[in-house]
Amino acid sequence: MSHRPLPGRRGVLRGSLAASAALALPAGLGAAPAFARSGRPRADWGVQAGDVTTDSGLVWVRADRPARMVVETAATESFRNPRRFTGPLLGAGSDFTGTTRLHGLPSGEQIHYRVLLADPDDPRRTGEPVTGTFRTAPAKRRQGVRFVWSGDLAGQGWGINESIGGYRIFDAMARTDPDFFLCSGDNIYADGPISATAALPDGSVYRSLTTEAKSHVAITLDDYRGNFRYNLLDAALRRFNAQVPGIIQWDDHEVRNNWYPGEVIGGGPPYPAGTRLNDLARNSRRAFAEYFPVSTLGARGDGRIYRTLHHGPLLDVFVLDMRTYRNANSPDDQTTDPVGILGREQLEWLKRELAASRAVWKVIANDMPLGLVVPDPVEGRPNYEAVAQGDPGAPLGRELQIAELLRFIKHRRITGTVWLTADVHHTSAQHYDPSRAAFKDFEPFWEFVSGPLNAGAFPASALDGTFGPDRVFVKAPTVSNVSPAEGYQFFGEVDIDGASGELTVRLREYDGTVLFTRTLQPGRVGQ
Repeated sequence: MSHRPLPGRRGVLRGSLAASAALALPAGLGAAPAFARSGRPRADWGVQAGDVTTDSGLVWVRADRPARMVVETAATESFRNPRRFTGPLLGAGSDFTGTTRLHGLPSGEQIHYRVLLADPDDPRRTGEPVTGTFRTAPAKRRQGVRFVWSGDLAGQGWGINESIGGYRIFDAMARTDPDFFLCSGDNIYADGPISATAALPDGSVYRSLTTEAKSHVAITLDDYRGNFRYNLLDAALRRFNAQVPGIIQWDDHEVRNNWYPGEVIGGGPPYPAGTRLNDLARNSRRAFAEYFPVSTLGARGDGRIYRTLHHGPLLDVFVLDMRTYRNANSPDDQTTDPVGILGREQLEWLKRELAASRAVWKVIANDMPLGLVVPDPVEGRPNYEAVAQGDPGAPLGRELQIAELLRFIKHRRITGTVWLTADVHHTSAQHYDPSRAAFKDFEPFWEFVSGPLNAGAFPASALDGTFGPDRVFVKAPTVSNVSPAEGYQFFGEVDIDGASGELTVRLREYDGTVLFTRTLQPGRVGQ
């Protein structure tokens, strides 16, 4: 495999986007007729790459029928002297999805790939190729790192509205030319049906694409698969997937709003009496593993969503799972809490990984915020969904686990920690400082919030003073469930300079407008 010097970032995008835009459209939405091959497997749902490292990456595809997945890589989009990777046989057991691991890739270079789907009975019969591209992580610090993050897609009944450009925020994220996209959860709203029309406050109508799977809440495995498939109807998302690899985590709406292990619901529609959330979570996790390239899931993984992604000497990303191992939602005011929101095993894993990291920056991807109060009231009881419960005093409930982690970071002198989250459907920046806090055994740090991508926007959450947050910036509506057509859709950008090591966070609107910027200096405990 030959390689030329890394081309300009913008030039690569122009070439790869032209190719992927032509080849990655579902049937009937503009597939290039010159490449059509009747009766052969098709990849109408585009391609995705994920969990990219300095020398490897995962590539995903979905076929329209049984097929053998084959991936070819090259240094240029002409695919001269390609390298071939034979992937899995795609069939009904995985909803015709599959992931192939690419290995032995050069670090810090643009990788062009194309996916071929071959007839299982005749490998010479292949469908039209679908192309994508990504950059491997740099082995040398001077190259720098840029990525974007957000969460919350197709929530509160707001679906793909082609009259406003569909999931238009993905085009704005693509224009920043990121090395990867960190999705902080709520990739689907399995509990949120989507109707064809919804009235807006100004008297206009929001119009969504609809499917059978999105006409009701998800219960069966096929229901969950249909929810993940729905988002791939959007052209902007398919274009984005073809050029930006993902690091994907989940939160609650992949299963049901505010769910926790062991929860039992029902007694009336839409969920049957005695519905066990563990059963729904099992179906969702399987569909999640089928529809995203995640290194710890699938045949080669160990079944975890939490994991560490090393992105060269500048950055490690610690992807948390604040859903699978948590205790039940409650008033969260207990004075001992061995389970917390992470579970003991995940907490000890995170401590070990942070202590072992030699990266300049350590991004902790928490799918729920730390100091923002997220209620989950049940029959008038003040239950809470995230970490904070509104009591500004000493740590209680799930705060005890976070206090233990913050104390560990301080006493082990772990530098460069930054927390990124979504979940609350507005954007903000909080600085936590022991001088303002009831709990004081930690070093100052920042938590940045973004989202939603395409969901209802909500007013800013209240703050809990236990860890001394100061909300330096916020943009949120004053009323609940503002539609994507009315704005208030957000993403964040992180840019790490290879020369200085400085990390700059920009909070952006759906069109890319910068709302807030903060530059952090490397080498400090906490931040």
